[in-house]
Amino acid sequence: MVRKGERSTRAFLRTLADTLRWQSLRAVTMVYYAKKKRRAQYLGEDGSHKKERKLYNDGYDDDNHDYIIKQGEKFLDRYEISSPIGKGSFGQVVKAYDHEEQCQVAIKIIKNKKPFLNQAQIEVKLLEMMNRADAENKYYIVKLKRHFMWRNHLCLVFELLSYNLYDLLRNTNFRGVSLNLTRKFAQQLCTALLFLSQPELNIIHCDLKPENILLCNPKRSAIKIVDFGSSCQLGQRIYQYIQSRFYRSPEVLLGIPYDLAIDMWSLGCILVEMHTGEPLFSGANEVDQMNKIVEVLGMPPDHLLDQAHKTRKFFDKLPASEGGGYVLKKVNGKDGRLIFIDLILRMLEYDPKQRVTPYYALQHNFFKRTADESTNTQQAQSHHQHVGGARLWGGGGGGGERVERVERAERAERGERVERVERCERMEVESVRRDDDMLQPVCTLQHSPVAIH
Repeated sequence: MVRKGERSTRAFLRTLADTLRWQSLRAVTMVYYAKKKRRAQYLGEDGSHKKERKLYNDGYDDDNHDYIIKQGEKFLDRYEISSPIGKGSFGQVVKAYDHEEQCQVAIKIIKNKKPFLNQAQIEVKLLEMMNRADAENKYYIVKLKRHFMWRNHLCLVFELLSYNLYDLLRNTNFRGVSLNLTRKFAQQLCTALLFLSQPELNIIHCDLKPENILLCNPKRSAIKIVDFGSSCQLGQRIYQYIQSRFYRSPEVLLGIPYDLAIDMWSLGCILVEMHTGEPLFSGANEVDQMNKIVEVLGMPPDHLLDQAHKTRKFFDKLPASEGGGYVLKKVNGKDGRLIFIDLILRMLEYDPKQRVTPYYALQHNFFKRTADESTNTQQAQSHHQHVGGARLWGGGGGGGERVERVERAERAERGERVERVERCERMEVESVRRDDDMLQPVCTLQHSPVAIH
């Protein structure tokens, strides 16, 4: 016979079991319908009549493997997302509020792809090395606060900085900033590169450009370098294709093993651009980039070209019978600007005895673009046959062509002097602009991305 107490215990246990079964069923149902709801977001307008698109990371990612940002979402119940800052090949950067430290931060969310994760882990390692070596925060390198994984995405939490130097230039209508402000930027950036060159670091940034240099405050000249996503340590070079084209060094273009000096080349290009408002070398492609460099600086030294495996992409080597050395490769008539500059330099020769004559000016390659134009010059040339021998500016037969090619190389070197003088004069004229006039109009800009390619 079952006693009353046992009956009540069994009834309680049955009720408890029913409750647990119901809660379990409810939890499973909620998970099921939550996933179903996310899948529904990927259907076409006709719903079930269209084929369902592929779901990425249970619906948390888009088809580019970027995390789908939702305003107000909290990461780790700590970082509240407020707005996106920018996107890049690595992923995206968002502005967030850190409820624990009660401050605004920038979070770099890496794509949910293995190669990007691997490179970001290298970036974290380098940033932690730099931050440890710069405990007093005086070497103008962005601070990495911490990092964590969130729904299969590596997230890097940075201090929130202001807008970048390209934004600053854009707000001057690309007229550039004063020489005094350029000097302040230059001193900070040189200090940062000196810091990176310490033996215990030996870090190459590999992508120094105005977009990767941010103001700390919109009304101050203090700056910091960001985006070490392409960086590496000396002796641990990962990529051959590095640096944005306008700031790409000759050794990278030529395929020569590079070191920390490539960042100094980028810095030189950046400083000219900051003061003049225009890129120093704005090539449309790598060949055009090398042509623009040679235009200003002359031919690279032969010993560099001899060891580079990409020399043939940009230069032709002269045979020993024609004096050896290298000349720029002609690119299907696209070197007309260089040829024009060469002609002008011959016309503007200091020594009147060396200055080009009308006869040899008409023989210049600048006038040999088409067969018809070449025919039109022959009548004028026939009136000057009394001019004998081959002068420095021309001559008959194959020798004239050799002289022409060698002279082009020599004139390119002389162009260095002319170009430098012109640029220096321009910089002096522009230096009257005040720093405050450059910074004040852009104080209303939004915060710029911490690391955007």
